[in-house]
Amino acid sequence: MYQFKVGIDSEKHDAFVKGHPLCNLLQSSSWAKVKDNWRSVIVGIEDDGELIASALVLIKPLPLGFTMLYVPRGPVMDYEDARVVKFFIQELKKYAKTQKCLFIKMDPGIHVNDYPISEPNNNYYDVSTIMENLSNVGAIHMGYSKEIAEVIQPRYQANVYKSDTFEQDLPRHTKRLIKDALKRDVKVVNAGRERIQEFSDVVALTEQRKNVNLRNQEYFELLMDTYGEDAFLFLGEVNISESLKSLYEQKAINEKELSEVAENSRKKINRLNDQKASIEKSIKEFEELQDDGDGNKVIAGVLSIRFGNTMEMLYAGMNDNFKKFMPQYYIYVENMKFAFENGCDFCNMGGVEGDLQDGLTKFKSNFNPMINEFIGEFDIPVNKLLYKASQTAYKLRKAKNAKH
Repeated sequence: MYQFKVGIDSEKHDAFVKGHPLCNLLQSSSWAKVKDNWRSVIVGIEDDGELIASALVLIKPLPLGFTMLYVPRGPVMDYEDARVVKFFIQELKKYAKTQKCLFIKMDPGIHVNDYPISEPNNNYYDVSTIMENLSNVGAIHMGYSKEIAEVIQPRYQANVYKSDTFEQDLPRHTKRLIKDALKRDVKVVNAGRERIQEFSDVVALTEQRKNVNLRNQEYFELLMDTYGEDAFLFLGEVNISESLKSLYEQKAINEKELSEVAENSRKKINRLNDQKASIEKSIKEFEELQDDGDGNKVIAGVLSIRFGNTMEMLYAGMNDNFKKFMPQYYIYVENMKFAFENGCDFCNMGGVEGDLQDGLTKFKSNFNPMINEFIGEFDIPVNKLLYKASQTAYKLRKAKNAKH
């Protein structure tokens, strides 16, 4: 006998989600603490006491006491089992009515296609049974949207999979850019919450450069506090004073060798002159950045959360004054290596546009990701009389928010 339960224990829910093929951070019970402007509940199906389907449901208050229910990257269940799907959705709708819900929106973590970023294709998986099972319980598929702005969660994401040859398989230019970072003395550290402000500062610089709104220090602190030991802050930093000191020493050694070299040693003279030009170029570059302060300075960072077998790289930022230092390439690879060494099978860099032509896709292509294409959003009308009107209002609000 199936039993639909409201208020599933969070630890039981998390254990179930972590062990499921559709595991996703947005279905972790702690995500409700992050989305603290929504109410939330965990619901699920038990079969003889065993959890076989579960969902973190976010509840958005609407005018006049109505609500909208949203299940991010869920529910987590076997969508090919018609009986499970029917029972879960029917019972969820009953619960939704107690919340004066107009409609339920969900975007299951079901892949319809996966391919290397360099080899896009249309070899879609057969999801006809899943579509039929959802359609039979009144779920309306909202289409295969390609633009991030059209949906709540991106339908395309760039995901790097664990591999024994991950580093050696990186594109040649990515390896070169990492060498550039090392040459400029960039250090990557796995920092703690106490350095959130430094990270927030570089994110703010990214916001200014790209004219986008990301998140503030308070939000980043909330993420780290909520996920605790599963939250990781990777920072790229440089010490201008120390690097200059080292370069001045190299210059002195170079000048001494040039003054002592025999005039007929043309190869050595040419090598030393090339070395001199490189050192002087680096000195000029670092001297121009001296005003950015003494000591270790954070020039880029990534905030990542681990859940189950996935590392989600949620937010990143960089000080554009140091763009020649290529810190973000070094940080991303170090973050991925850490993830793979600590039990993760995937490192998700987040959403990209479906045409794969945007700037985000270009940057993320440097890490040889797979593109995961999700099945998309479904609406389940609860109040059929008001559903169409609520959809119009929802789309208008989403379009307004997209402009900001």
